[in-house]
Amino acid sequence: MGLLRNTNVLLGGILLIAFLLRIYHSGTYGLYLDEKYTLVISQGVVMEGSNQHDVFFTPGKIYFTPREFWKEKTIHDFIEANIRGDIGNSPVYYAVLWGWTKLAGFSDFAIRFPSVLFSTLLVGLVFLFVRRYFQSDRLALLSASLTAVEPFFVAYSHMARNYSMSFFLTLLATYLFLLILDRYESGQRSGKLLLAYGLTFVLALLSHYLAITVFFCHGLYALFCVRPATRWVPFLLTAGAGVAFVSLWFLFGGGTYTVKTLAYQAEFYRNLALTDPYNNGFGIILPATFVNVIGKSLPIWADLFIVSNGLGQTDVLGIRYLALSFGLGLPAAWILHQYHQAQKVPAWVWIGYAALLLGALPLAIVPHGKYIVAAALPSFIYLMVVAVRYQVEREKGPLLVLVVLLAVVPTLFLLGMSFRNGHTYGITQRYSGFSFPFTIILVSLLIQQILRIPAILRGILVGVLLIQAVYVGLLLERIYQDRSLKYTYFATPRGPNPHYMAAQKIKEQYTPGDTILYPAIRLYPQDAIGKTYWPYSIQDAQLTNMYLPKDAGYIQRMDTTEVNRIILLKQSGQKITLVDLKGNTHRY
Repeated sequence: MGLLRNTNVLLGGILLIAFLLRIYHSGTYGLYLDEKYTLVISQGVVMEGSNQHDVFFTPGKIYFTPREFWKEKTIHDFIEANIRGDIGNSPVYYAVLWGWTKLAGFSDFAIRFPSVLFSTLLVGLVFLFVRRYFQSDRLALLSASLTAVEPFFVAYSHMARNYSMSFFLTLLATYLFLLILDRYESGQRSGKLLLAYGLTFVLALLSHYLAITVFFCHGLYALFCVRPATRWVPFLLTAGAGVAFVSLWFLFGGGTYTVKTLAYQAEFYRNLALTDPYNNGFGIILPATFVNVIGKSLPIWADLFIVSNGLGQTDVLGIRYLALSFGLGLPAAWILHQYHQAQKVPAWVWIGYAALLLGALPLAIVPHGKYIVAAALPSFIYLMVVAVRYQVEREKGPLLVLVVLLAVVPTLFLLGMSFRNGHTYGITQRYSGFSFPFTIILVSLLIQQILRIPAILRGILVGVLLIQAVYVGLLLERIYQDRSLKYTYFATPRGPNPHYMAAQKIKEQYTPGDTILYPAIRLYPQDAIGKTYWPYSIQDAQLTNMYLPKDAGYIQRMDTTEVNRIILLKQSGQKITLVDLKGNTHRY
């Protein structure tokens, strides 16, 4: 009883830390482009106004008001917003956010809070998953702790996007999947669990289409590890019913344009990769040759495991020095193989082992602690294999098969799609983020194994882990400072939300007879989805109205002579600049 109480106290502390890490600075920086789309889609508004023709584009109509902007939306409005803003993806997330905003409003902090909540719940779910299926409170607490501090989860909890919700749902589905199999083993009924699994299947797919990679892993696991084959039948029926339900969205909802849009995007990015791979406005997009795909994926693989996070930064660390460090680590791993079960380790062994891990430092132009981590990587890989073998001996082999599948298949899927589409644009961490809970389990097994090796070797590797912990802490600091290109997409920190600031000033300074003027930037739509009824952007007007009272009668109009400033034109003719958007790095 005392042990259980201590475990619960420790778990409560981990959850509190996870929540604090995620809520810290959550509302500090203004919305980036995808979050702006999140905000308007959740309210049934199409960015640039294709479903607001009567508000912005009626011939002869010069002015509009918040009351007109906020007129009641229909289901068709929500579907069109989802189609044009997110190719029909994530309707469940937008529905959740729509309901949440009814309670919490539209502040940056408020619309990001569901991501904070799902990311925190994920920490608890990782604990439950590991405790149940690995039967170890210690391993479960370690896994939950790593999940709590994982930079990827912290960064995406700060975004009003579907990812945190999708990661939670796919882990929940995997938990239910294994629970149903356990019930079959014990001869118990599992009808309610199958229903819950089917519901989670639908919600996960409609929170992000790439969640299908997780369910593909479930299918592979069943195919190779579940016997007799008759046990597949309930899952096949459940999956069939789920697919049929999701198909309704593709036949009659926002998914009707998904395949068409994805095909267009594949062709568009392939052309960029062939004609303008470096200066296209979308980042570096290379043709999908073997070398390009592997090179683009190496940072993804490295960052999936918290112990190797950052080793893919070849532009900073240099490929030669990383290769040298890894090469020196290979004989170090061989030494570890020879002595990891020894009762006593000779001095020359541990001195030689430490020297190999430090070997690249004096040769590097700029010594960097990451070279030590890179040198230890072969040892980590070896000990992870030993840890997995130990779990197999404890009859956890099938479970480890599923964990490994879930750790690697989502990224392999991205690589396969890259080759299929002919470009490297889609190889990005957030699309394979479903793997993180399972790579964390593997890292936890690694750390547990490190604690079993002789003390002197253990001390060396724990020292390496502490070095890596410092770099993880520095990465978290950059995330909080909005300076981590890898996770926040910005090297220069964003300021506060300028449209929210403009709305507050309008509410304070507007008097009857005044007019609010919005900048109108010339648009150059790339396809029919991006086309609207007017050649100028109304985005700044839309985003500002999101924060104005829904029943207000403020007179507003677009100003095609202005591209940066939101202006309050007083009845007297005086112009007051409310916000100057020039230089705003996350404006579009």
